[in-house]
Amino acid sequence: MSPILPGLSRSTTPASIQANRFIIALTVTLASVLELLDTSIVNVAVPHMMGSLGATLDEIAWVSTGYVVANVIVLPISGWLSNQLGRRNYFALSILVFTIASMACGAATSLESMVAWRIVQGIGGGGLIATAQSTLFETFPPKELGTAMAIFGMGIMAGPALGPTVGGWLTDAYSWPWIFYINLPLGIGALLLALIYVPDSAMQKKAARIDYIGLILLAIGIGALQTMLERGEKNDWFESTEVIMLALASFFGLFIFVIHELESKHPIVDLRIMRDGQFNAGLVYAFLTGAALYSTIFMFPIYAQALMGYNAFQTGMFILPSAIATAIALATTSKLVARGVSAKAMIVLGTAVFCYAMWMHYHLTTDSGTEDFFWPLVLRGLGLGMVFVPLNNLAMSNIAPQDMANASGLYNLTRMLGGSVGIATSATSFSHLVQAQQAHLAEHLTNNSIATMQRLSTLKQILIARGVPESMASIKAQAILNVQVQKQANMLSFNQLFFWLGIVLACAMPLLLLMRNTQLRQGAMDAH
Repeated sequence: MSPILPGLSRSTTPASIQANRFIIALTVTLASVLELLDTSIVNVAVPHMMGSLGATLDEIAWVSTGYVVANVIVLPISGWLSNQLGRRNYFALSILVFTIASMACGAATSLESMVAWRIVQGIGGGGLIATAQSTLFETFPPKELGTAMAIFGMGIMAGPALGPTVGGWLTDAYSWPWIFYINLPLGIGALLLALIYVPDSAMQKKAARIDYIGLILLAIGIGALQTMLERGEKNDWFESTEVIMLALASFFGLFIFVIHELESKHPIVDLRIMRDGQFNAGLVYAFLTGAALYSTIFMFPIYAQALMGYNAFQTGMFILPSAIATAIALATTSKLVARGVSAKAMIVLGTAVFCYAMWMHYHLTTDSGTEDFFWPLVLRGLGLGMVFVPLNNLAMSNIAPQDMANASGLYNLTRMLGGSVGIATSATSFSHLVQAQQAHLAEHLTNNSIATMQRLSTLKQILIARGVPESMASIKAQAILNVQVQKQANMLSFNQLFFWLGIVLACAMPLLLLMRNTQLRQGAMDAH
């Protein structure tokens, strides 16, 4: 296929690709950051959007759900689309669709148009991450691939974390449409860079025919699964008929999809690459790492705002040291792995550091200040950053160059689904933990408890000293005690949740026994 805007095209000889490889890395990472930023940027603007669009909370949730569902449907077929259209054309087209949809979202005046354009935006964004990663695998030689993955990893880690902060600042300083308009200059810049520098794959091969059945089954299975995860906690999971129907649609859709793809001569997603045990082990580890990454990103803002009273921007600055630590870990780990340090050893060390950070969170209290959170957050960022690059390398080490785009789509889909499962599980678990902790604490706050009576008496005297009438002081003292109990229940619940997130990632380490410290294939470079 002829390139889009061929006048912008430059030479894509092996020499020019190598000379521009770091510009290519920055280009595909910028596009990936835009896509991931928009998974979380709308959350802080929800109240403003509800008022402008005349939507209820349940209706406005589709602004997020529609985007993510479209995203995960496109992810696994991005390799196939890249082969059909040409990698540069597909990558540039994805950025163009994403940018135009962003402009339309900002200009939306109704809920229906907003949701429709968010779905289009998700379709455009879904092709960016997997295509970006496969581009890097083919562009960089094995000895420099760790550096490329570190650059890419900074975008993957930073995008979801920066979303609430950037969204909060833009909404407060300007208005909610600017959370979409901010994509326009960045999207245009990424588009031009992609057209100039991103090369087509030397391995691309068009399918003889389009697997429409596989595409429909995938859309039903993955779409229903993601929608169930997005709406399950709100609808009380399997107490809801909607959730049960979504679960059944997902199960049967994916079950039939797998059978169909394995039997098809021209599958839209080639599942045969999962014959490699090392890749499968990497998928499971990526799923659990995604759960740990996205769950902590989801829970930390709630943590900071509910217990410490921070706003969205302050929360972002509160988490900033963790993002810096992740960047340092990514850069350092990539250098160490390139110099021959065992990738498995780095993953074990990174997992251990993350688990220790969760252990530190487990011991924080309602009296803990900002300085007490510093090292747990920094160590969390270091741990996850140490895992990202070596896990990518190990998972992809046996994948043939012509299968890299397909494998990247599956790998990133698995990590994103891990994040969705992690967030859904964390939200549900947190609600149940808070209820259990409140019930436990309430057992010790009876009128017959000497400690309770003393605490209420102290609060009452403080209120009277501040001018509160004695007739109201007892009522207000009880209300203050109830708030303190609620805060303590939240704190204990957060502690337990972070502790179990550490356990979950620790349970992934036996998967390393199924992996070998093999180098990525040189074939991608030889193809040039």
